[in-house]
Amino acid sequence: MPANTGNIGRTCLATGTPLHLIEPLGFQLNDRALKRAGLDYWHELDVTKYDDYSQFVEKHPDATVWMATTKAHRTYTEVAYGPDDFLMFGKESAGIPEEILVENEEHCIRIPMAHDIRSLNLSNAVAIVLYEALRQQGFASLEEYGELHRLSWSGDNSN
Repeated sequence: MPANTGNIGRTCLATGTPLHLIEPLGFQLNDRALKRAGLDYWHELDVTKYDDYSQFVEKHPDATVWMATTKAHRTYTEVAYGPDDFLMFGKESAGIPEEILVENEEHCIRIPMAHDIRSLNLSNAVAIVLYEALRQQGFASLEEYGELHRLSWSGDNSN
């Protein structure tokens, strides 16, 4: 869905994380769809698109890829993320194809949820796992804190 991709793109831009998209997406990445998703900053995002999963693997043969699925045995907090690792999420409606999951069981992770929920919103799931991976990396290259618009924090001598 363009709206989810827009939210994910915004999260990637905010964290300095490249976005890798693997076809089929289920929608077109054109100006109209992107504008509808509010992506006026899409041109600033580091995006790579792949025709299929095989092309992704071919271009990143030694990559560690953590695959988010509601069916994994381990939670997303039980693994150690490296700075060059990839996080993979499937379609909200179907997830990552099971053929890929069974070949990569040791790299499958899940976000704990109540049993009566099928899945989280895709962009929320991406944000949860991405920020855990960034936390483990000490939030490298991200700002410590922002500035207030009109006032200053007490004890802030920078203004």
